Amino acid sequence: QVQLVESGGGLVQAGGSLRLSCAASGSSFSITVMGWYRQAPRNQRQLVARVSRSGITNYADSVKGRFTISRDVAKNTVYLQMNSLKPDDTTVYYCYVDSSSGRIWGQGTQVTVSS
Repeated sequence: QVQLVESGGGLVQAGGSLRLSCAASGSSFSITVMGWYRQAPRNQRQLVARVSRSGITNYADSVKGRFTISRDVAKNTVYLQMNSLKPDDTTVYYCYVDSSSGRIWGQGTQVTVSS
């Protein structure tokens, strides 16, 4: 079973930056995709960014050019560098992985951007 531990959330002023990290442990050899969702209105989760094992990335239109996802395969860790943050980016961010055990979620980390 894969376990995920997130870190890096917090409070930042608009225009600032934060870096989220998510480390996977356990049966991490079976991980294919790693990525981030964030909580949207009506309790939905919105895909923010994802990265495949081979390094192919996808981003939500709302974060393109501002956020960068990266992955350290050897460390089983995924990062989300968030620049030019806006108040609209305020919400809970969830790390996830897709593995042979299915989709595993992190505990979530709060990002708050003040105007």
